[in-house]
Amino acid sequence: MTTWAEARHVEHLIVGAGFAGLCAAIKLQEDGETDFLVVEKGSDVGGTWRDNTYPGAACDVPSQLYSFSFAPNPEWTSSFSPQPEIQAYIRRTAERSGVLDRFVFDTALEDAAWDESTQRWTSRTSAGTVVSRTLVVGAGGLSEPRLPDIAGIDDFGGELFHSARWDHDVDLAGKRIAVIGTGASAIQIIPELQKVAGHVDVYQRTAPYVIPRNDRTYTRVERALFKKAPALQKAYRTGIYWSKELLVPGFTFEPRMAMPAKQLALANLRKGVSDPDLRARLTPTFEIGCKRILISNAYYPAIASDNVELVTDRIERITPTGVVTADGVERPVDVVVVATGFFTTELPIAQRIHGQGGATLADTWREDGMAAHKGTTVHGFPNLFMIVGPNTGLGHSSMVFVIESQVEYIRSAVRTLRHGKHAAVSPKASAQRRWNDRLQRRMKRTVWTRGGCASWYLDEHGKNTVLWPRTTVSFRRSLAEFDVTEYDVTAPVTAGTTEGISA
Repeated sequence: MTTWAEARHVEHLIVGAGFAGLCAAIKLQEDGETDFLVVEKGSDVGGTWRDNTYPGAACDVPSQLYSFSFAPNPEWTSSFSPQPEIQAYIRRTAERSGVLDRFVFDTALEDAAWDESTQRWTSRTSAGTVVSRTLVVGAGGLSEPRLPDIAGIDDFGGELFHSARWDHDVDLAGKRIAVIGTGASAIQIIPELQKVAGHVDVYQRTAPYVIPRNDRTYTRVERALFKKAPALQKAYRTGIYWSKELLVPGFTFEPRMAMPAKQLALANLRKGVSDPDLRARLTPTFEIGCKRILISNAYYPAIASDNVELVTDRIERITPTGVVTADGVERPVDVVVVATGFFTTELPIAQRIHGQGGATLADTWREDGMAAHKGTTVHGFPNLFMIVGPNTGLGHSSMVFVIESQVEYIRSAVRTLRHGKHAAVSPKASAQRRWNDRLQRRMKRTVWTRGGCASWYLDEHGKNTVLWPRTTVSFRRSLAEFDVTEYDVTAPVTAGTTEGISA
């Protein structure tokens, strides 16, 4: 691991080397902002796609949308790309862009604090201290696995691991395996485990909607055409993009428009599960879209297999040898796979970022939940830019589109800092409040709020601080320009003082 004794001084410190951090690095470099450093706690680029290597890992967004617009990939082998292909794409894009010489791996951000006297961020990392003008956080909401709060989980005597930290050294052949959770990762894992395990117990809290996976392999001719005629691939991508945008009304204000998707999911269930009792337990009791809609052709047949049992009773505790449910039954297992998601509404990194006055992001968000201006900047945290920040998530399309939109906003902000000779910018409290009040008013009409479910989109107060309640077109339009009048700007330090002004 690279370390340094003296503090490193750069213009921009970027945290994370997934899609978000890589995009920021590439686009800043395009603007001539080459004095940056990217710190990544993992050993390679990729972020989520580096970490999630579980059996069956694949994207549930069409491959054509799951790439940078400026770096199309004509080599996707299928409609929905498997994890190794996505990771290879990210790595290849990083290499071709010429930014990897400023990436430092196996280096975690331990603490970052805004220094009013220098108007700089001072960040402590596991490799050393970095002083920077801006702090760009691309860690994302799917970087820190969340383990369930189950009594006895630390006492289990067999193998136990989170789906995002898959232990490939564990031999699963013939084993009794418990899978806790039935979300996006679990429905990819369970069919793969069913093939090799002696028995699989699937612990379901709420049944998800699962629609068919309309997947197919691209032919060699198609891939050759995409390579030789980029405009053709772009047109194909554009068609897929707009088909996804058409789904937004069904999520945001007219649930009846989502009825075809609901019928498709229920037909998928009927096709995959013939037993009426099992089918009843797999039928969701909330509106489609309230929780993430999942896609799979293999999940329901796997659940209906002889060596799989669906358990819907609440887990009471985990013993050294098994899992005990609320009905008192203990099911012995050799391996426990935890597929219970991530910290999405309480980002762990928020505890390590200190703004003006020393308050952390976590402190700032504790009372009313996560909030930012345009999902990117936060009042009281000058020159902090978050990619995939509060209320930037999507329930219908590709996050890469959102990432590119935010990075363009950050580029505009950096140009404003550079050409306006400002030392720092922080969104006005009034501007941030207006943005979020308007956003939350829209959120009240959405299926995520009114659909009758409890999801990871909602925080402990029932507030949706994760998703964007409109189209991605409207998101990009909202972030098209950095409006400095929405910000408090600080003049450069002179004679040991700072001067804050409102634009």
